[in-house]
Amino acid sequence: MTAVDVPQLVAQAREGRPRAVARLISLVEGASPQLREVMAALAPLTGGAYVVGLTGSPGVGKSTSTSALVSAYRKAGKRVGVLAVDPSSPFSGGALLGDRVRMSDHASDPGVYIRSMATRGHLGGLAWAAPQAIRVLDAAGCDVILVETVGVGQSEVEIASQADTSVVLLAPGMGDGIQAAKAGILEIGDVYVVNKADRDGADATARELNHMLGLGEARGRDDWRPPIVKTVAARGQGIDEVVEALEKHRAWMDERGVLAERRAARAAREVETIAVTALRARMADVHGDAHLGALAARVAEGDLDPYAAADALLATLTES
Repeated sequence: MTAVDVPQLVAQAREGRPRAVARLISLVEGASPQLREVMAALAPLTGGAYVVGLTGSPGVGKSTSTSALVSAYRKAGKRVGVLAVDPSSPFSGGALLGDRVRMSDHASDPGVYIRSMATRGHLGGLAWAAPQAIRVLDAAGCDVILVETVGVGQSEVEIASQADTSVVLLAPGMGDGIQAAKAGILEIGDVYVVNKADRDGADATARELNHMLGLGEARGRDDWRPPIVKTVAARGQGIDEVVEALEKHRAWMDERGVLAERRAARAAREVETIAVTALRARMADVHGDAHLGALAARVAEGDLDPYAAADALLATLTES
C-alpha cells in the first residue's frame, strides 16, 4: 500500500474535502500501517462533535429518521456526519429506491458527509472501526455525528457505548414494546421516538413505552427522564421536537458532568480494545499457535486448570 501524507490529508479533511475524509476512514477500516500516525494527528482536533446513536428494530424507519435529522441540523447551520453501520441501509445502496432518493437530497451538500460501514461480523451492530471513524468525522469539523446501527435486537445496546446520546426508535403495530423489553434496549435509551405515528396504535405504543419506562429504576429529582416523541419522519413531522429533546439531553449532561464521564468511559473501552488486540497479535508473533495449543491440550486433559494456563501464557509474554 502506498504511503500517504497524513498531515496533508488531515488538513484537507479539516477544510471539508470529502475525498480526504473518505481516505482517512478507509485507512481506519483497512487497519493501515499508518493508523497510529493518523490517530496521533487527529487527537488534538477531536472533542467538538455531538455523537447521536439511532437504534431500533428493522422497519421502524431509522434511515428515514436519520435523513430527516440531517435536514433539521443543516437548517440550523450545523455540519453533519453520518455513519450508517448497516449493509441494507440507503447509504450502501441496499434499500428501496425511495430511501435512496430521500438521501440524495444530502449527497451534494458539502456540509454533510455520509459513510456506510460494514459490520464484518462484529457483534453489537457497530463496525469494529466505528470509534476511529467517529474520530475522523469529529476532527473533520462535523458538529453532529449520527450513527445508525444495524437492526439486530439485543446486541444493539452497544450503541450506548459509542454515542453521547442514544435514540431508540419504535413503531406501532410491530410489538416493539415487548421486543424492546426483552432486548434490554429500554435500558440504554436517552430519547425514545415512536415513528410512523400516523398509523393506528401509535398512542398505545407511546403509552406502553411510558409504562415500561416507569417500571424501571426509581429516578431522583434531578435525574434525566427520557422523553417520548412521536414522529412521522417521512414527512418531517416531529423531527424538530426530537432535535429539541437531544439538545436538552446534551445540556443536562454538560451541566452535571455526565457528558465528560461518558466520553472518558468511551475512550477507556477504545484503549482496552486496542490493547487486547495488540496483545493477541503479540501472542501470535511470539508463539504462533503452538504454545497456546500445548497449554490448551493440558487443560483439556485435566493436567492444568485454565487460570494457571492463562498465567503461564502471560508470563511468557512479559519475559519476551
